[in-house]
Amino acid sequence: MKRIVLISVLVLSGLVGQCPTQTAYALESSAEMAPSQSPDALAIEEGKGLLSLGQQDAALNSLRGFVVRFPESPYIHEAYILLGKILQQRGDNEQAVLYLSRVPENDRGTQGHLVEGMALVGLGKAEEGLNLLVGLDPSALNGEDQLRRLQAMAEADALLNRNLESLVLIHQAVQTAPAEKIEILLQLAHRQLRDRMSDASLEEAAFMFRDGPVGLDATLQMASRAFQRNDVERSKTLLDTIVRSSVVFPYRGDAIQLLERITGQPWLQRAIGVVLPLSGRYGAFGNLVRKGIELASKAYNESHPPIRFIYRDGGSDPGLTEKNVLELAREEKVMAIAGPLTGIASASAATAAEREKIPLMAISQKEGLAQTGPYVFSDSLTSRLQVQALARYAVMERGLTGFAILYPETRQGQEMTELFSREVEARGGVVVKVQSYPAEGTDFRRSIKLLLGQDPDAPDEEDSPKTEERNPAETVTPAKPDCQAAGFEALFIPDYADRIGLLVPQLAYYGVENVQLLGINGWNSPDLIKMAGTYVNGAVFVDGFFRYSPYPFVKDFVNRYYEQYGEEPSILEAQGYDVANILLSVLEQPGIRTREDVMQGLLRVMNYPGVTGATSFDPDGEAQKVLFLLQVQNGNIVQIN
Repeated sequence: MKRIVLISVLVLSGLVGQCPTQTAYALESSAEMAPSQSPDALAIEEGKGLLSLGQQDAALNSLRGFVVRFPESPYIHEAYILLGKILQQRGDNEQAVLYLSRVPENDRGTQGHLVEGMALVGLGKAEEGLNLLVGLDPSALNGEDQLRRLQAMAEADALLNRNLESLVLIHQAVQTAPAEKIEILLQLAHRQLRDRMSDASLEEAAFMFRDGPVGLDATLQMASRAFQRNDVERSKTLLDTIVRSSVVFPYRGDAIQLLERITGQPWLQRAIGVVLPLSGRYGAFGNLVRKGIELASKAYNESHPPIRFIYRDGGSDPGLTEKNVLELAREEKVMAIAGPLTGIASASAATAAEREKIPLMAISQKEGLAQTGPYVFSDSLTSRLQVQALARYAVMERGLTGFAILYPETRQGQEMTELFSREVEARGGVVVKVQSYPAEGTDFRRSIKLLLGQDPDAPDEEDSPKTEERNPAETVTPAKPDCQAAGFEALFIPDYADRIGLLVPQLAYYGVENVQLLGINGWNSPDLIKMAGTYVNGAVFVDGFFRYSPYPFVKDFVNRYYEQYGEEPSILEAQGYDVANILLSVLEQPGIRTREDVMQGLLRVMNYPGVTGATSFDPDGEAQKVLFLLQVQNGNIVQIN
């Protein structure tokens, strides 16, 4: 209880993370605050406090001083056990046992026997140490001490040539151990599997631990021995099992080297698979993406050892797409796959790629693809990315707080509305009005009046019967409502340029003026200004690609694309170009030999200067992009970020 009180005082006082001098001063100060405690009680608490803060050297000095100053203290045995623990962790097992021997057997408790058992194993006294460790109640130990006990027991069994028993303990410990401990445990298992086990024991271990790294290591040793006996086919079969496994395994590189030695060729080709709709309903779009990929491939191969792109036409058929992914992964042995483009095909491809443990870079706008698993990445202009960029600009940069949404009655319109509302509110803004309009309509009068809180069935003033006093030549327009009084300063419309061209002039007619219009990438078209004219002046929208961007790398891409194909690129070609270049940039890194290496390399991509925006990937594999903020200024669309 005293220790808990002291540590609480330390934490509340902000001592954790301070330098040793500050900590010692704080400990002295806390001692002054508790005059009822005896000097030896304060001294033992000081040592325990330093140890709990991870200051092992200071704790060792403090506790050594304690046993000299207070040899008759009732806390002396506790001090000996703490000293034994520190020394055992530092590898000084002989001194640890010496201190523990000064504590009567019945006073050593669970912690003392744990330290003594581990120290004895460290001194090579395996049987004696194992007897102590086996007799402990694991539930009386914290997680870290439970792991130390398992490791010491595994080492003892290994010293006693009880290798299978040792592997059982290692397999158990690996399930909960941190990464640095796992490496030590697997090194111990590796030595036993390689040097001490018969062929029959290896078979048994490979079967028993087949779902973990110990089982893979047993399989590796079986493959190595089969190769030495010139049983090449069996060795190859076993190695294929290892290299295709998704289990984290530190000796996978050894398996790949042996497999390449057997086959005489790299296990994986320097190749990237591509699955796109190259024919059928979506073939035109898929071929535009392919043009962007081929432009990137041509530029890369001119100055690097070539990397091939192997194409498969998946159409929009999920079954054919899955077949293509499996063929590229298993037969073509590509390092990674780009595509597909359509949502239903991408979902099928993601499931297959995750099952095969091959990195897939999807280009589809379908939300949630990257959540399929760690090998699936998404690099596309999603609805979420667009509304995040718009909300960030409107609320954080412009300081706008009140928003209205006018959306088409489509699935995308509803999705964008929900996402935009959440993003605005997350940043402190408020969506005060939400109104839909028919997806195929051309007269938006009713929806606009509902947005403004007006009676949509009331006739406009100009539709009222003429009176004798009214001059028929007079032009009458509806009364101008005050949008700010209605609570909104900005209006978000998630639709496309042809519809916006019809809608925005009607907004102005019914008095929706002096509000900031916000839009999605569908606004980025010359048709917007042709149809809406000055009514969209000042409107801001986002896109994942802007061919007139001042960025040098975008200009370079546009120029080289025009030279190659004689036309200007769209976002589809830009997406293909970026996906290809991101994968190529990862594959050219030293040490990238496996698909797992590629997956880890993609997670490390940070602000890649893509023509579809600076790109990073979050831990789920979802692209995080800096999109292009565009504005209509004097009849032109310009980039404002």
